[in-house]
Amino acid sequence: MNHAVPVLVARNVDVRRGGRCVVRGLSFGLGGGGLALVVGPNGSGKTSLLRVLAGLAPCAGGEVTWNSVALARIPAEDRADIAYRGHLDGLKKELTVEENLAFWAALRRQRSGFDELLAALDLHGVAGRQVRFLSAGQRRRAALATLKVAPARLWLLDEPMTNLDSAGRTLVAGWVSEHLAQGGVAVVATHRPDELARPGATLVEL
Repeated sequence: MNHAVPVLVARNVDVRRGGRCVVRGLSFGLGGGGLALVVGPNGSGKTSLLRVLAGLAPCAGGEVTWNSVALARIPAEDRADIAYRGHLDGLKKELTVEENLAFWAALRRQRSGFDELLAALDLHGVAGRQVRFLSAGQRRRAALATLKVAPARLWLLDEPMTNLDSAGRTLVAGWVSEHLAQGGVAVVATHRPDELARPGATLVEL
């Protein structure tokens, strides 16, 4: 439990998938700067839990609150402060990398201009390429880039290190640390908790 006043709280949460309860009675809370690492074998419910925390699926039991308001009562259009990045990249495949970033930036009324970000992700050379023609690693990096152009206080990341090389994993770990240092909150499902572990992090074992 993070020592700051909790802004994300799960109380006795049950999660069902395919008619089976995969998470039962889970409780934790995170304040500003708080990190939860969700670990467990494939099929243990990591993705299903993140979808519940994002408000994309209902709790089978218990409740999730964000800023003291039940997540189920927050309209989808008012969840701009919550960013979920799952296995699907969330990019429009017929658009280029730069066009996708511009789209996400426009959603948050952020200014465009992504040269520095594209360079950091080693995407500058493919900025004008349609997403459909990118490698799996390039698509993952482009999807994670949207976290920077569409800022949100809560990051819900499902295996963000997948398909990234060592440099990419180090960069993303740095982004998470920076996000937390700025008062953000993050819940990360990962098979590599050692790459993101930090003192005070909450470990959620499924």
